[in-house]
Amino acid sequence: MSAEVHVVGAGLAGLTAALALMQAGRRVAVYEAGPVAGGRCRSYFDRALATRIDNGNHLLLSGNRHAHAYLQRLGTRHTLTGPGRPLFPFLDLESGERWMLRPSAGRLPWWIGLRRRRIPGTRMRDYLGLWRLLRPAAGTTVAALVGKSRLWRRLLEPLAVAALNTLPEQASARLFAAVVKETLFAGGAACVPAFPGQGLSESLVDPAVDLLRQGGASVAFGRRVAALEFADDRVAALHTLDGPIRLAADGAVVLAVPPWVAADLIPGLVAPDQFEAILNIHFRLPDSPAVPWREAGFIGLIGGTAQWVFMKAAIVSVTISAASGMVDQPAEDIAAAVWPDVRTACGLPAPMPQPRWRVVKERRATFAATEAQERRRPAQRTAFRNLVLAGDWVSTGLPATIEGAIRSGNSAAAIILADA
Repeated sequence: MSAEVHVVGAGLAGLTAALALMQAGRRVAVYEAGPVAGGRCRSYFDRALATRIDNGNHLLLSGNRHAHAYLQRLGTRHTLTGPGRPLFPFLDLESGERWMLRPSAGRLPWWIGLRRRRIPGTRMRDYLGLWRLLRPAAGTTVAALVGKSRLWRRLLEPLAVAALNTLPEQASARLFAAVVKETLFAGGAACVPAFPGQGLSESLVDPAVDLLRQGGASVAFGRRVAALEFADDRVAALHTLDGPIRLAADGAVVLAVPPWVAADLIPGLVAPDQFEAILNIHFRLPDSPAVPWREAGFIGLIGGTAQWVFMKAAIVSVTISAASGMVDQPAEDIAAAVWPDVRTACGLPAPMPQPRWRVVKERRATFAATEAQERRRPAQRTAFRNLVLAGDWVSTGLPATIEGAIRSGNSAAAIILADA
C-alpha cells in the first residue's frame, strides 16, 4: 500500500497538492482548521444581501496555465464566464472617457500601431518602452521602473496594483515582470479574462473536495493541527485537539497554511511577515443593469476609490487592492465612498440611493510584494526530509495569486513523488 501524505490546509494550494498526489496513487488525508475549504478563495451565503457572494473577486487570464489545468482536472472550466477574447473595459472617472483594451492574439503586438486600438492619449512609443519591464534590476520598484505617463495611469498602475496587491512605490518590479511575461507580453491569446460565473467555491473548491472524497481521500474540517512533532530530520506526528496523528516511516506532510501559521509550526522558518489588505464591497441592486461593459462582466476604474467592478446578475462587487490605508475605516464609510464610483460605472441615475451592501475585509490578504518580503519567501523543500511547503507565499517566482497558489501545490506534490 502506498505511503500516506498528510496535507495540512485546504486552500487552493493544499487542494491542488492533494489532488495531484491522490491521482498519482498516493493515499491522502487533508486537515482543515476552518469549517469549509478554500481559504481566501471561497463563497458563502450572506444574510444581509440574501444571496451567495464570494469573499473576493478573482480574475483569471488564459496565460494562467496552472489554474486552467486545475479547472480542467476538476471538470469545471465551463463554469467560468467572460468575454471569450482579450477584452478589458476601462473608465476614467475624472475625464469620463471609456475604452476597451483589445490586445492582438499573437506575441507580435501589432495593435499598438493602430490609434483606435491604443489607450486614449497614448502613443506608440509609450508601448515600446515597456520592454524594459522584462529585465528589471534587483531592488527596483514598479514605479521607479515604469515612470509616470498616461499609459502608466491608465494601464500599468491598475494592472500592477491588482496583480501585486502592493502600492507601486513599494512593489517589486521583478514580481511584476513575472506576471507580464506570462500574460501581456505573451500576446492577447494569454490575456483572455475569465471569472467564476456562479462562485469561487462552485468552480474551484467544492468540486475538488468532492473529487478527493470520491477518490478515497480523507478530508476533515474543524481539524486544526496545533503542532508538529519532529524526530531527527523528519516530522513524526501531527498534534491536533483530538490527539496526535502518527506518521508512518514513509509518510509525508504538505504544509499548506498561511505563513504566520507555518512560522509557528516550524522552528526557525523565515517567511513573509508583512501583509497587505484587500477590500471587497458587494452591492445588491434591485435589478441587473444593462451596463455598457456587460460582455466582459467587469470594468477597471481609473482615478476613483473603486478599482475593479464585477457584475453577477444583480450583485455588483468592487475590489480595492493595496487597501491597508482604508481597511480600518468603518464599513459604512467604505461603502459610501465606493458607491458613487459604482453608480457611474454602471450608468445608474445619480439620485439612485445606495442599496444594500456588504464590506468584506481581508486584512492579511497577501504578503506585501516588496523586495524585502520576496527575500523572506522560503523554498518548498524544508530541512525536514518529509515536509514540503505550499502556498502563494512560498518561492514560486510569482506574487500571491491563484496561479501562484496552484503552482505551489503542483510543485509540492512533484517533490514528494520524486522523493518516494
